[in-house]
Amino acid sequence: MTTPRARPDNYPAILSYGFRPFFLMGALYGGLAILAWLPILYGSLRTWSLFQPVDWHVHELLFGYLAAVVTGFLLTAIPNWTGRLPVRGLPLALLALLWLAGRLAVFFSAGLGWAAAMVIDCAYLLALAGAAATEIVAGRNWRNLKVLGPVAALFAANLLFHVEAHYSGAADIARRLGIAAAITLIMVIGGRIVPSFTRNWLARENPGRLPAPFDRFDAVTVVASVLALAGWTFAPEHAATGAALVLSGVLNLARLERWAGWRARGEILVLILHIGYLFVPAGLLAAGIAAIAPDLLSPVAGIHLFGAGAIGTMTLAVMTRATLGHTGRDLHADAATSLIYAAVVLAALTRFAAVAAPDAAPPLLDISAGCWTAAFLGFAARYGGMLVRPKLRPRQPNRAPA
Repeated sequence: MTTPRARPDNYPAILSYGFRPFFLMGALYGGLAILAWLPILYGSLRTWSLFQPVDWHVHELLFGYLAAVVTGFLLTAIPNWTGRLPVRGLPLALLALLWLAGRLAVFFSAGLGWAAAMVIDCAYLLALAGAAATEIVAGRNWRNLKVLGPVAALFAANLLFHVEAHYSGAADIARRLGIAAAITLIMVIGGRIVPSFTRNWLARENPGRLPAPFDRFDAVTVVASVLALAGWTFAPEHAATGAALVLSGVLNLARLERWAGWRARGEILVLILHIGYLFVPAGLLAAGIAAIAPDLLSPVAGIHLFGAGAIGTMTLAVMTRATLGHTGRDLHADAATSLIYAAVVLAALTRFAAVAAPDAAPPLLDISAGCWTAAFLGFAARYGGMLVRPKLRPRQPNRAPA
């Protein structure tokens, strides 16, 4: 659907649509946070956070970076669903400032205090859920209220993260709950956009087999995966959890095959969606194998396939496509975009390799962090200008002289 047309207002282009500030802030933060992560891990750089370094790292991926991208996506998609004007101007600026306040509160929580940091940080996702619900209800778009479920789960995971870290010293359960909520969001939103965008491209460029429409198989796959992820959240080492994760991984592989992604290999902008989703079953299978045979594979492997792989790749795929489409540009991946995709996929693969081959972990960690930083700062460099400048006007056809 085309986005609702809004009258011009006295605010910069970056505040005209939710994807603009949040994709840019998210990409900058995602790149810079990982650039700082290895020095923090090695002890040469410190935070002033009450979180342990690993908890800060995971928390900021989920509730800093991912929350920003989810905001950009929802505030851009909801006007299409409802036909209403987007959240923009001062309300959008205030939401962006609240997100930034959360990042600062977490980083400086040692001085601020855990309760105050928790309130400031958790207020952001609560505000996002409220803004999204208000727009969906006002537009009477009831069927899309279901997207608020994973957002509510992210909020609950964030709240638990602060409480668990404070009282237990580490946020083990909340880490997995946050990741499970993120993967559920990818399965729900990805199940809508991946086959849809693939179908549109194939119908135009490569007629033939099209992605299967959403049906009972998709619903069963999502439900089975959510149940498996719930088991992984609270009983990650149980054999029954491992079996459920492996089963859901196989179901998601079959779901992905039904979308005919290999037929869209001629356009990387479409293909990357399938590559990103592939990390979902890969993470489920790795987590399942680790639960069944912990001597064979570390539980950390599945976490990084979910985080660096599924979350990192899928969000970049959505950010690039949405930015091109909503700024009036052709939906085509140029050389710089292809390099961004290659970097984030390589970051995920090398991070997994660092777990699978612990003797080679130090250089692999450096490569992974470097590739991740290059991908996200590369997005900011390539797409930042598009995000801060007004949308391109459609080209007018040449008219013959009268």
